[in-house]
Amino acid sequence: MDLAELFEQGGPLMWAILAASVVGVAVVLERLWSLQRPRVLPRAFVDRIRAMVSKGKTSEALLLCEENRSSIAMLMAAALRAYSHDKSRAEIKEAVEEVGNREVAHFDRNVEIVGTMASASPLLGLLGTVIGMIQVFKAFVEAYPQARPDTFATGIWQALITTAAGLVVAIPLLMGYKFLQGRNDRLIIEMEEDAMGIVDLLEDALRAGRQAKVEAVAKSERAVKPESAKARADEAEA
Repeated sequence: MDLAELFEQGGPLMWAILAASVVGVAVVLERLWSLQRPRVLPRAFVDRIRAMVSKGKTSEALLLCEENRSSIAMLMAAALRAYSHDKSRAEIKEAVEEVGNREVAHFDRNVEIVGTMASASPLLGLLGTVIGMIQVFKAFVEAYPQARPDTFATGIWQALITTAAGLVVAIPLLMGYKFLQGRNDRLIIEMEEDAMGIVDLLEDALRAGRQAKVEAVAKSERAVKPESAKARADEAEA
């Protein structure tokens, strides 16, 4: 007996189990394609932006981030944009977290569909088996005492086909669901670390800028004092 015959023997609920498998596999493949590491967290790009920020080229770094459509670029662009408006570290971090929440929601989009299909498939299989067993016992009672044991046994194994099909679909989908969850968690952690790295670099730049302003003010004050002393001396001589 080939798969087509088994599918037919399983009854109408086999179509529901097949639909669940198609939807689940399609979502897994779509998530794997959309969340490829180069599309989400391109390492070479991150290193380039960090180097530019370290050199004080924040405007150029912001332009590159806005041109790049990766998730980490969105977070870095938020940080650089807040920095360009002279925001504090807390405000820069808040801007990054706001964008990060949106990107995390994008990561998790449709993933729960896979979990739902993995949970629903064995239940559909069990439902098909229960319906099949009801039909078998009903036919057995109606045919009694002429009913033969081999006919009863045939009805049972046919009813169990949907349970087997549901498990065959559910196990791979559950593994795919857990894999996607773990992969998303790892990507989110790496994104947070890289984003906080940029925030730290921008904080250093803010601190350096403040220090430079303080030194400039102090230097100007030192330059004014000799001139004032000289002016008072000239007035005294006059």
